[in-house]
Amino acid sequence: MHIGPLLGSGRTADVYALDGTWALRRYRADIDTTGELAVMSYLSASGFPVPRIGPPVEAARRTDLVMQRLTGPTLADALLEGTVTVAEGADLLARLLRELHAIPARLSQDPDDRIVHLDLHPENVVLAPEGAVVIDWMTASEGPPALDRAMSSLILAQVALALPSAAGAQVRDFLAALLTEFADDGGVPAACLTRATVLRAADPGLTERERAVLEGAAELVASLAG
Repeated sequence: MHIGPLLGSGRTADVYALDGTWALRRYRADIDTTGELAVMSYLSASGFPVPRIGPPVEAARRTDLVMQRLTGPTLADALLEGTVTVAEGADLLARLLRELHAIPARLSQDPDDRIVHLDLHPENVVLAPEGAVVIDWMTASEGPPALDRAMSSLILAQVALALPSAAGAQVRDFLAALLTEFADDGGVPAACLTRATVLRAADPGLTERERAVLEGAAELVASLAG
């Protein structure tokens, strides 16, 4: 297979078509995809919905990852279009995290640790014909499930504060619904929210606006979580 046309671009990577089945994601920075590939392979073998890993291609780099070419809207698009309600979307995101955290850690010897995505929000869930698929595992690590819940909440709170009032209010409603779902799983402990805020602050990919609202976002999560 040869690398085809550009399908889309995100903050850190570009996605190219290979054929109707496979796509290639290429990081712009020198990021080795070996660890990400190992996590995705482990989760796929455990039955978690991640993109299938594809065959090697000519001219591949260490920054490349060949994976299933997904079709369908993201959860974020579906929420904006109204084809998925806030309650349905919050239930889906919470369920995906719950299913992820039911899988034992791959490397950690701590029995309480699990795989944590650390960037799971509606734009990283694709509503494919076969069901929801979670993408973008670059930030994945291992740790307490509550840290993952805290990070997802914090990211949404940043978006809520960074967007204009009407759009921000919609994201805030989604965040509130998600935190209600999280309450049944142990919620968002203050220590994990603090740790997520520190990790988020160290992210070089944050925009100036996102960085400016980070402290307020943590306060918003703490307030809505009760």
